[in-house]
Amino acid sequence: MSTEGLQQAREKMTAAGVSDAAIAVFEHYYGELEKGATGLIREDTISPLLDPPMLDDVEISDEQAREAIAATVIIKLNGGLGTSMGMSKAKSLLPVRDGKTFLDLLVDQVRATRAEYGARLPLLFMNSFNTDDDTLAALAKYDDLPVDGLPLSFVQSQEPKLRADDLTPVEWPADPRLEWCPPGHGDLYPSLLSTGVLAQLVDAGFRYACVSNSDNLGAGPDAVLAGWFAQSGAPYAAEVCRRTAMDRKGGHLAIRKSDGQLILRDTAQTADEEMEFFTDEHRHPYFHCNNLWFDLRAVLDVLTQRDGVLGLPLIRNAKTVDPNDSASPEVIQIESAMGAAVEVFEGAQAICVPRRRFLPVKTTNELLLLRSDAYDVGDDGRLTLVADPAPVIDLAKAYKKIGDFDERFAAGAPSLRGARSLTVEGDWSFGAGVVVTGDATLGDEGGRVDDGATLGS
Repeated sequence: MSTEGLQQAREKMTAAGVSDAAIAVFEHYYGELEKGATGLIREDTISPLLDPPMLDDVEISDEQAREAIAATVIIKLNGGLGTSMGMSKAKSLLPVRDGKTFLDLLVDQVRATRAEYGARLPLLFMNSFNTDDDTLAALAKYDDLPVDGLPLSFVQSQEPKLRADDLTPVEWPADPRLEWCPPGHGDLYPSLLSTGVLAQLVDAGFRYACVSNSDNLGAGPDAVLAGWFAQSGAPYAAEVCRRTAMDRKGGHLAIRKSDGQLILRDTAQTADEEMEFFTDEHRHPYFHCNNLWFDLRAVLDVLTQRDGVLGLPLIRNAKTVDPNDSASPEVIQIESAMGAAVEVFEGAQAICVPRRRFLPVKTTNELLLLRSDAYDVGDDGRLTLVADPAPVIDLAKAYKKIGDFDERFAAGAPSLRGARSLTVEGDWSFGAGVVVTGDATLGDEGGRVDDGATLGS
C-alpha cells in the first residue's frame, strides 16, 4: 500500500471533518485499488437469475400490509446535482408538473400513504455536501413532514479524488471543490451508521427501510411490497424488472456459482470482451431497479460487527478532475454500489415488480415524457401511464442541458399520449398545444413547430 498516498488522503479527510467510519471504508478500498482490484465479475462465475417471485402474485392481508408499512422508513438518494443535464443543484428540485418538483411529489406520496394507513412513515434524504442546504430549504414549507424528532436528511461522506498516476489526492486550485467526490451510493450504509441515524431509527421502533433514487417517482411507498418483505423474513431484498432491449446498460442480479449467493453486476464490473453477455436481455432477463429493502436491525448488526466496513465490491471510476475539461489530470474515484450489499446478507432475495416502479429521469428525454400528458399525476403524487407503452423520446444534443431544454419547450410539453415515438434530430422550438401522434421525426434543419401543430402519422 502506498503509505504516502494513503496518509495524504487520510489527513485531507480528517481536516475536512470526514467521519472515522468513512475514513476506514476509504482505507479499505484504497488497499483494494492498490492491489489492482478491478471489481470485475466474470461470466463463467455466475448463473442468471431466472425465476424471482412476482409482486403481482403476492397475497398479503390488509393487516399484514398495515403492520409492515407502520414499521417502514422511506429513504431517498438525493446526492446528485444533475450535472449531465447542466444543473448545479439537486435534480430533485426540477419542476415536473404544475409547478411541483420531484421533491414535492415525493412528499405527496408519503403524506397520502400516511393518511391511508395511519402510519408514521418517515421520509429521509441521503444528501451530498452539494445538495443538503437546497433540499432542506425546499422541505421547510412542510411542517408536518418530520417524524418523532428524526432528521429529514443525513449527509453522505466525501472523499478525495486520486491521481491516476500515483494514487495521491489530486490538487486543483482552480476549483478546490473538484478535488472531492461522493463515494457512490454504497456509502449509504456507513453514512447511516456514522451519522447515528440508523440507531435512531431502530430506537424509534422502525424495522424496515425502502430505498430508491429521488428522481424515480415510480418507487413510492407500497404497503403490499412492505408486507411481502416483512413476511419473507429476509434481511435484504432487491427489486428487479424484466429487461427489454432498452435496458441493456442497467446492472443485473445473478447467482454466484461458488456459494449460491445473489450478487449485483454493474457495467463497470463487466469485462469489455464479455459485454455481449451483460447486454443480452434473454441471458440475463431481469435488471436491478436500484430500489431495495433491508432490515434495519440486520444492517446495524453487520455494520457494528465489521466496524462500518461492509466490504462491497470496488468500482474503479476513471475520470478527469474537471469533468468539463478533458485536458485536466486523470483521476480515480473510488466508488461502490448500494445494491451490491445483496451479497453481504445470507438469505437476501429479489422480487420482480411492475415497470411502473421504475421511472428514473437521467436525461431530458425522460423529463419531457413526465412533463407531458403521457402520464397523469394524482393528488397522491403518483404517476399513471396513459400512453401504453410509453412513447420513445430521442432529443438532439441541443436539448441536453436543462436551460436549453426549457427554452425550446417554453410553452410546455407537447401532447404525447397518442404518440409511439418522437425523434428530434435538429434544433427545434415548440409552440403551445403541439400534438404528437404515432411516430414523429423532426429533421436536422431545425426551426419552429407552430402553435397547435400536429406531428406524426
